[in-house]
This record gives sequence, C-alpha cells and structure tokens, in this order.
Amino acid sequence: MLQSGDSVISIRDFDSEEIQQVLSVAARMEREDNRDLMRGKILATMFLEASTRTKLSFMSAMLRLGGEVLDFGDTEHSSFKKGESLSDAIRIVSGYCDVIAMRHPWEGAARLAAQIAGLPVINAGDGANQHPTQTFLDLYTIQKVRGRIDGLSVGFVGDLKYGRTVHSLATALSRFDCRQIFVSPPTLRIPAGLLRELEEAGVRYEVSEDLVSAISKLDILYCTRIQRERFADSLEYERTKGAYRLDLALLERGGARDELRIMHPLPRVGELSTDLDDTPYAVYFQQARNGVPVRQALLSLVLGKE
Repeated sequence: MLQSGDSVISIRDFDSEEIQQVLSVAARMEREDNRDLMRGKILATMFLEASTRTKLSFMSAMLRLGGEVLDFGDTEHSSFKKGESLSDAIRIVSGYCDVIAMRHPWEGAARLAAQIAGLPVINAGDGANQHPTQTFLDLYTIQKVRGRIDGLSVGFVGDLKYGRTVHSLATALSRFDCRQIFVSPPTLRIPAGLLRELEEAGVRYEVSEDLVSAISKLDILYCTRIQRERFADSLEYERTKGAYRLDLALLERGGARDELRIMHPLPRVGELSTDLDDTPYAVYFQQARNGVPVRQALLSLVLGKE
C-alpha cells in the first residue's frame, strides 16, 4: 500500500487494492475540509514540459490542504539554461521541499529523480511513457460516473502510440475486469509491448481503425488528441491529425448507448466537438476537476498524513 516516503512513478507499481486505496482517500478528500492537513509542508513543482491542468491541480491540491508551493519554473528561466544537469537540479530542489511533482520530456526521468531526491517524487508525466496521477483521476472519474470499474467496456481513440495517458490507463484497467478497444490510424497504434502485457494479464481487447463500429460496444470512450510535439516528422503529423473527430452525429451513427460517457485528458485541438459539451455524454471537464482531490490524496499518502 502507498505510504509515507513512497514515490509515485508508474501505474505498473500499483495493484487493484492499492489503486482502490488512492480512490478511497480521494473520495474522502472531496467530501471533507482538510485545509490544515499539510500545514508546514512544501511541494516543489518541476514542470520541464508544458502543462496546465496537471500543474495547476497539483498546486491547488497542496494549497487547499494548507501547504505551500515552490515552482521551479521552465528550462528557459532556470539553472538548466546554464547547463545544469537534471541530477544536480534534483539534489538542489530536494533540499527546499518535502515532495516533488515533476514533468519531464525524457522517459524514465521521474524514476531517476526518485532515486536521487531522498524524498517522495510524483511523476507528472515523463515523455510518452507514464502519467500515473492522470490515471488515478481517470479511474476516479470512471468510478464516479459509472459507479464501478469492473465489468465495463472502455474504448480509446486517437494517438495510442505516443499517448502516455492511454498507456497508463490501459495498464491500470488490466488490474480490473474490463474489456478494452483501441481505435487509431495504423501509424498510431497501441504499442505491441503494451498489448503483450494485456495478453499476459488475460485482458480482452480489440484493435481497430473503425470508430463508428466500436461506439455501440462502449461504456467509456477515452478520446485523445494527435500530439504534434511527439512527432519527429511534421508530415506524418499532418497526415494523421484529422483522422478522427468525435461529435454528436458520429455517436448517433454508431448507435451510442445512453450510458456512454466520454473522457479526454485535454487540451483538445479539433478531435472533440463542442456540440458534446452540454450533453450527458461529456464528463471531461468533471474529469479535469477530479485532479484536485486525487492529487490531494496522493500528496497526503506519500507525506504520511493518511
């Protein structure tokens, strides 16, 4: 179980019982007033790649718990501009705080930081690899809007090759009794290594390019943008960026269930129509708000306040 001093690096480190521990604490955080829980504690945010929702919700979570926040800044306005190494920067920052939330474009950077820091490090996204805190809030959202996680059919559409939110959530759902359907262009298919992991875990899954035919099978549809920043080849991005566009007409054509709920880690850049925003299908703004109680839960657990 997650406890004082632990780091949160990869969803692969958590089984179903440990996941439910975090979701249970998050539910309590949402219900209760915990404004003095983190008094005297300091969170350092090291976001070395662009972020809005994750960074702000970490800051909001710590402030709402009564703690303080130090922001490292970006690479253009920090010691990285002078050539400082990541290892040295982690050693320095760890002397100023009690916990670090870090986003970095390098896969494995968060695990390296956890080995160096001597205090809890929470991975806020490392390249195309993992985004465990997003996964916890995704699971929390699914449980809130559908009442359970087991027994659901969850579809993923968009960038499944580079999308770290997809990789993390697919791994987490393998701890539960869920069917998974992966819809993408051929060039952005879910990595073969991840599919092997799902097979070894006994997960029922499908891989498809046809979103319309998948719609009627789904309880949850997790939509992602085609990520320009992950493409080495700009021409490949231009060829695939408009592969799927989710709107009301498509849901009707696919025979969507009334109970279908659409999630998206945001931001959206054209793949998700605004005509869905005020429908019962849309839970993506609620999903973003759920980042606060979930990150409150993670902070409180790794700092021994639970």
